[in-house]
Amino acid sequence: MHIKSQLTKIITDALNQLGVTSSNITVTEATKPEFGDYQYNGAMALAKELKSNPREIANKIADIIKTNPIFSDVSVAGPGFLNLTLESTFIAKNLPLALNERAGVAKKSDPIKVVVDYSSPNMAKQMHVGHLRSTIIGDTIANLFEFLGDEIIRQNHIGDWGTQFGMLIAYFEENGKESNSKLSDLEEFYKEAKACFDADEEFAKRAREYVVKLQGGDAKCLSLWSAFIEKSLEHCQDVYDTLGVKLDKSAVKSESSYNDDLAQVVQDFQKKGISTKSQDAECIFFEGSDNPLIIQKSDGGFLYATTDLAAIKFRTQELGAKRICYVVDARQSEHFKQVFAAARRVGYATDDVKLEHIAFGVMLDKSGKPFKTRDGGTVKLKDLIDESIKRARDIISRANEYTPKELEKIAYTVGVGSLKYADLSINRQSNYIFDWDKMLSLDGNTALYMQYAYARINSILNRAKDVAITLETPLIEDELERRLALKILTLDDTLYRAYVDASPHIITGYLYELATLFMKFYELNPILKEGVKEQTKQSRLLIAKAVANAIKTSLNILGIDVLERI
Repeated sequence: MHIKSQLTKIITDALNQLGVTSSNITVTEATKPEFGDYQYNGAMALAKELKSNPREIANKIADIIKTNPIFSDVSVAGPGFLNLTLESTFIAKNLPLALNERAGVAKKSDPIKVVVDYSSPNMAKQMHVGHLRSTIIGDTIANLFEFLGDEIIRQNHIGDWGTQFGMLIAYFEENGKESNSKLSDLEEFYKEAKACFDADEEFAKRAREYVVKLQGGDAKCLSLWSAFIEKSLEHCQDVYDTLGVKLDKSAVKSESSYNDDLAQVVQDFQKKGISTKSQDAECIFFEGSDNPLIIQKSDGGFLYATTDLAAIKFRTQELGAKRICYVVDARQSEHFKQVFAAARRVGYATDDVKLEHIAFGVMLDKSGKPFKTRDGGTVKLKDLIDESIKRARDIISRANEYTPKELEKIAYTVGVGSLKYADLSINRQSNYIFDWDKMLSLDGNTALYMQYAYARINSILNRAKDVAITLETPLIEDELERRLALKILTLDDTLYRAYVDASPHIITGYLYELATLFMKFYELNPILKEGVKEQTKQSRLLIAKAVANAIKTSLNILGIDVLERI
């Protein structure tokens, strides 16, 4: 249920009664319990318009809305802050909504078609840690948008074209029959080919000639190129399957798939007089920037910008997308700023299409340096996942007795879940400090803490299987229960705020607050303890069920599995 929307409407109606029309009403959750549940601070902004004291305006609003039965208290504080406290009966009445399959979260009334472009590894190499954030953040955003009702098109804009493929083909040809066996380790094959390219000018010349042949459609080169792509995609799919992200071959939309459109893109800009020649290159200039966006090189070749513009044209005109999200690290911000501006100038993206660079920071080690192997090499993503599962297995095996099958399942769920959650719990725009100990801790804002909270509630519910719950609504007998029940009901607003900002950490922040409140509730408000009244027991079981449902729903959106027991 959208509590904020209800409160916004109540305040809007009150302002209308005062003769004020405002479309910019913001209701926020109170930062401290003593300030109520929600706050409205708009009276100060209205003071200049109404030529009145903001506190007087706030008092007038309070006098109108305090009669609404949704509130137990409406008060004015400071220069004109309106503090709103919800009635416990209102909270109790609505809590059963949180028990449905969507945890009480309604779908959007205005769904749109959204393209989420994420992961985007380069072919001919295995995925490394640099792809982790894009893959995890992108998949979560796609899950969230889909859950809220949008039509989602996942696109994996793989890098499958360029000089490196001429290099690989040349190396394949040079090594003859040995090449087929070497292809099993594509990373090593690439390293050997690159070493030859850097050390041997004749080899480098042949590699460039193969690029020309490849672009010209040479059948043999295309066949070898396809083999490299297929082998690379197998490596990628193995990682995606292990991580549990929803990317497969159907999501692949490669750079090469736009090749036939690139010349037309340049012509579109030329015809409209948007691009100009500069040192024989086709450029788009922007006011206030010394660096133009180059869409065709002096030798006639095309660049990433040309492909990105072709992709926007395809996604808007062919797919009909109204929101396009590029989950790419923050270092590409200037590139996307220019590409988006160019797409709008030429008409590929109209005003009703939202183009977003979902920027994120880089992954660092605990010393604040780029995350590398001990010998300074790039960490393969598959190795990182395997290490996370191994460490989770070591921790879990010390905590309880499990069969080998149970241990492997729990270790996988905790290991992968912890890897994802640690990334998603950080504001995506911040650099991410990778810390094994923190990531796999049972304390704090971690996946294991959430999975443990869910497993604990599941254990309670299993022990209470014989309790017949006849109550339709919980009793809300004290302030802690009230705060917990209200937190459950704010999941709806939380997910929609994460939707607008495309920020998964909003969801993890909610989960941590919810789980922490439940742990306090469980400690101070016993559920199955002897002597607890029957109706109180039923009421607390209802609350516990709703908490479990909210945790499971939220973790599913994050792409993390729950555990029935730990």
